[in-house]
Amino acid sequence: MKRMALVPLALTLVLGLAVTGCGSSKKKSTAAPPSTSTSTTPTNATPTKAPSGGASTLKLSAFKFDKTALSAKAGKVTISMDNPSPVMHGIGVRGSGVDKKAATVGQGAVSTISVALKPGTYTFFCPVPGHEAGGMKGTLTVK
Repeated sequence: MKRMALVPLALTLVLGLAVTGCGSSKKKSTAAPPSTSTSTTPTNATPTKAPSGGASTLKLSAFKFDKTALSAKAGKVTISMDNPSPVMHGIGVRGSGVDKKAATVGQGAVSTISVALKPGTYTFFCPVPGHEAGGMKGTLTVK
């Protein structure tokens, strides 16, 4: 019985190490390990609106953004993502002929993307391999 309980723990450790190795070799952080506090930020918050030339800020909790929907006016749209995690993360925007990725950053750093967008629906996501498939994505509606 004890042996079966160790299997999920072993898989978690292996996946954690594999994901930690993902990302760009650029701009790695040498910040101290994260605190043991937990985030109370909702994982499916109300859409954030950014005016043309404005910005939206995403917060990161484990392997999820704090928002799964953003909206903005057409024009230059900027999205910033704070990374409190020791795992590398970034931000990208894709859709309607756009496919742009910002820098992948380490703990304590900010990944910021600015892109000129026409009205339509786009996907914002973490460009680190496996992170988008793991749920690090959302919908950006541009009006």
